[in-house]
Amino acid sequence: MAKEEELSPARKAFGDIAPALAGYSDDVLFGDVWERPGLSPRDRSLITIASLISLYRVNELPFHLNKAMENGISKEEIVEVITHLAFYSGWPTANTALPIARKIFADANSK
Repeated sequence: MAKEEELSPARKAFGDIAPALAGYSDDVLFGDVWERPGLSPRDRSLITIASLISLYRVNELPFHLNKAMENGISKEEIVEVITHLAFYSGWPTANTALPIARKIFADANSK
């Protein structure tokens, strides 16, 4: 078994209970879809966080907010996405996303 620090985020999160799903996440989603040349990682992150916010997918949002910042999206741009989506996906989706973003920003500042 691989050491904890060597495990992918998917394997850490649910690999013990759903190893096949973790493998698909690693190999297909992040190994293929995220690596396709048609969009930059930054663009993929913008699309992903917008989708997650719009669909109330709060479990995945922290991971992808961190990934978005790793892919060059600023905190200000993330807040702008949330603000913009308030008018397209609904006020409650923005209100739900903001405290999650605040925590991710605070955690990033404390590193």
